[in-house]
Amino acid sequence: MTVRKAKRLSGKQIEKKNSMISYNNKTFRPIQNSENGETSSETLFVYRQDGNILTSEYSGGNIIKGHLIGIVNAEGKIDMRYHQVNKNGEIMTGTCISTPEVLPNGKIRLHEEWTWTSGDSSSGNSIIEEQ
Repeated sequence: MTVRKAKRLSGKQIEKKNSMISYNNKTFRPIQNSENGETSSETLFVYRQDGNILTSEYSGGNIIKGHLIGIVNAEGKIDMRYHQVNKNGEIMTGTCISTPEVLPNGKIRLHEEWTWTSGDSSSGNSIIEEQ
């Protein structure tokens, strides 16, 4: 892809491409999470993308199995919903907005703002990076 111009988004440098960021076949791991979150560096996300529809399966750490589905906008921002089964056998659900940052090495870092729609309905922040 050819870089057309750089755009600043939430204080992070984002490269605007002539097409949306593709997450297809990329893997991510959390590097940071709020205390009330369940993912950890042991959790692996495998992303698939068809057009602007994003899906993922994930597992590892406290997560036995999880899925997410989302919509990717032209700037690569993801509006998603997720559900997962944790090691306590609980089904947990939530919403998340992920904002991309393209790192100098070309990998993607996602800055996430999420809210549980189950359990205590608390919110948090996490950062995941492409592997």
